[in-house]
Amino acid sequence: MPDMSASLALTHLAPLAQEVDENKVTPGVLGFIVFAVMALAVWGLMKSMNKHMQKVDFKESPDGAERQRTGSAPQRD
Repeated sequence: MPDMSASLALTHLAPLAQEVDENKVTPGVLGFIVFAVMALAVWGLMKSMNKHMQKVDFKESPDGAERQRTGSAPQRD
C-alpha cells in the first residue's frame, strides 16, 4: 500500500508547480525536500558507520604473526 503522507504531500505541492512559468524549469520545493531528506540519510549513515568502525579492533592475534613466520596454515582439531 503506498504511503498516504507522500500522496498527500504531492497533492498539496502540485498546485504550487502550476503557479510557476511553464517555460522555466526549476526543482522547486519538492526537489529541495527530496535533496534535504537524502542529505539527512547520508549524514545518518556516515554517523552510524563511524560508530561501528570505532568498535572494530584491528590488532592481529599473536598466533597470526607466528603463522606468518612459519608459512603454515592453522591446524584444525
